[in-house]
Amino acid sequence: MSSIACSSLYVLGFGGHARSVADVALAAGVKSLLFVDANAAPNEDFAGFAVVSSMPHPASDGWAVFAAQGDNLRRRQALESAVLRSVVLVSPTATIGRLAEIGEGTLVAHHAYIGPAARVGRGVIINTGAIVEHECEVGAFSHISVNAVVAGRSRIGSNVLVGAGAIVIDGIRVCDDVMIGAGATVVDHIVATGTYIGTPARLMRS
Repeated sequence: MSSIACSSLYVLGFGGHARSVADVALAAGVKSLLFVDANAAPNEDFAGFAVVSSMPHPASDGWAVFAAQGDNLRRRQALESAVLRSVVLVSPTATIGRLAEIGEGTLVAHHAYIGPAARVGRGVIINTGAIVEHECEVGAFSHISVNAVVAGRSRIGSNVLVGAGAIVIDGIRVCDDVMIGAGATVVDHIVATGTYIGTPARLMRS
């Protein structure tokens, strides 16, 4: 699977994740970018592409949008308020297995892997080098971080962060609204919201 055809893109946000989105978009063949961020400085740009404080009115014909906030809630708000179609962005160095499904507004970054028959929801980040194996499900507005691994037939809920380098072993179910810390290993189902850290991952107590 490749990115939805799009030659011009409004990138919503201008944080670090937006720069990664822009890099994938340009590698995937997008020709024109315009960053939209309420905190844009006058005459700000990135790699020659302008940063503006609000969407042009009316928005240009033939353009699409991409919500580029790393925070799951903010990304959801941006995508749901967008008036233009959102696209799927897939890096040309990513690998997508047969029969995989990817929802709109999802980023599949450089060297990521989505296995056969996996289902990835709307507005998800599959970050650099992340692996979502065969027949996994990843719920809407979740983030599988850099080099994280979600092993086969696992089910990740919505608004979940799987931290950098974390591992979710085969067949695990993770409920909605969970944060899994960097480097954690999830070996049991997670059925309560909260932050889980360590190996094996345990709920962090305040």
